[in-house]
Amino acid sequence: MFDLAALEAELAGTIFAGKLHFSRVTGSTNSDAVAAARLGAPHGSVYFSDEQLAGRGRGDHGWISAAGEGLYVSALLRPQIPAARLAFLPFAAGLAAADAIRTVSSLAPAAGLEIDLRWPNDLLIGPRKAGGILVEANIGSKGLPHAVVVGIGINVHQRTFPPELATPATSLDLETNRHIARQALLLALLKSLQHEALALANLGAAREIAARVEKASTWVCGRRVEVHGPQACSGVTAGLDENGFLRVTTADGIVTVQTGGLREKPAPGF
Repeated sequence: MFDLAALEAELAGTIFAGKLHFSRVTGSTNSDAVAAARLGAPHGSVYFSDEQLAGRGRGDHGWISAAGEGLYVSALLRPQIPAARLAFLPFAAGLAAADAIRTVSSLAPAAGLEIDLRWPNDLLIGPRKAGGILVEANIGSKGLPHAVVVGIGINVHQRTFPPELATPATSLDLETNRHIARQALLLALLKSLQHEALALANLGAAREIAARVEKASTWVCGRRVEVHGPQACSGVTAGLDENGFLRVTTADGIVTVQTGGLREKPAPGF
């Protein structure tokens, strides 16, 4: 279980200080944060739970959220950025999560776990999924977001997973062969998320985030993929455009994918 007093002490001076909301059980932390945003909850409010009964991933996919097994957290942000720049926010969250996982999993002299970012919102360790990101925004009439909810789920203590998952899953405990503290992971995640999210106020920094994702991901350049969703296609990924959308070289030319999911497509002949 989380030590809320210790969390508050460690977060003093951050945008999250004094704004932690913990539920032992909830439907979805993202739903909690969205509802709170409508009621005027302030920038930096954090909603996290020991268990979710209706955890959500992108595209209305469910997120398995067993009690005490993972980190289920949603941060409410009210960033002063144009709506067009929100496409970079899942990348900022992905970089923050990767940094937090490296930090808590590192044991000298070994390096921490390396996270592969699968566009647009998956956290992978090798071919296995260890976490995911769900960003939900409410845009105002002036083109600025009223509120943005950044939901992050990370598998921490799980030892088994349903066999029917589209992508094989793993957890931090399985990958490190030791017990990873969820409290330390949450602290590292929130501190890194503040740093990455605030950088989006600067356009140059936002585009730098996209360049960093290209370096941190094996999926956005040179990967043969199938794209699922409204822009379904197959081809080879060709990097991100200036808006953070994925370019895919198909048999019919370049497709700029704004939304969807990726799966690896075997090379012809396999």
